[in-house]
Amino acid sequence: EVQLVESGGGLVQPGESLRLSCAASGFTFSNYVMNWVRQAPGKGLEWVSSINEGGGTTMYADSVKGRFTISRDNAKNTLYLEMNSLKPDDTSMYYCTNLHYWGQGTQVTVSS
Repeated sequence: EVQLVESGGGLVQPGESLRLSCAASGFTFSNYVMNWVRQAPGKGLEWVSSINEGGGTTMYADSVKGRFTISRDNAKNTLYLEMNSLKPDDTSMYYCTNLHYWGQGTQVTVSS
């Protein structure tokens, strides 16, 4: 059974940081490009970042470039998203996905 389980979300103040994790199982994690996608309340899905199979190539949405860092540990079958200088506009449910399967999401709320 394929599982993607996100964790690390929470309530933080503007300017603070969070690190999201996504534990993968049930498929060969190292064979897939992995992605973070978010959805703000009442809005559609927004792609955030992608990382290639080996971790050497990353891409970011303009809205998070320079503040977020995606990484992966293929030995641990885990995807990460380091989020710095968080803004209220970053408030969303964050999902990890290989585009075939999706996790249940972890909520990030940025508010003073």
